[in-house]
Amino acid sequence: MNVPNRITISRILLIPIFILLLSYPFNWGTVTLFDQSLPVAQLMAVILFAVASATDWVDGYYARKYNLVTNLGKFLDPMADKLLVSAAFILLIQLELAPAWAVIVIISREFAVTGLRLVAAGEGVVMAAGQMGKLKTVLQILAIITLLLHNIPFAFIHVPVANILLYAAVLVTIISGVEYFVKNWHVMEDSK
Repeated sequence: MNVPNRITISRILLIPIFILLLSYPFNWGTVTLFDQSLPVAQLMAVILFAVASATDWVDGYYARKYNLVTNLGKFLDPMADKLLVSAAFILLIQLELAPAWAVIVIISREFAVTGLRLVAAGEGVVMAAGQMGKLKTVLQILAIITLLLHNIPFAFIHVPVANILLYAAVLVTIISGVEYFVKNWHVMEDSK
């Protein structure tokens, strides 16, 4: 197994730890940032999420630079991303930091695009991610991080950046999903 695939698997293995940090009532106290208290376990989860999210860029860069792109990597990388982001958004609902409707929209788009990719793969068509899809991912990651941080440091200046990022992520998620289907609808017509 090559290095990029090992990095991707490490991202998948970090997901249960991330879930545990946000789900189990650890009593490790709180940390104060910008005059706001945050549970230590939640801060650790944010750091873990940020590291796991960064590994997505690292494994992709490494695979392309050294020509180590494999079918296993093509399967594992998007799955790892979807598992990590979906787990985070579902936990945000549990923590009452994000509305369920927004998370449903985001996760529904992922299911729909994955389904379209499966149909395309069955037809021998490879569908690359577009710029809107990449922007969607960045906005989702930033939204998750700022929501888990309770809008720190922006709460200090009374600007709801976490919510702005969340709604921007929802909007771009919808736009990128529609764009994806419009550009690739021929795959559905060809599979009749």
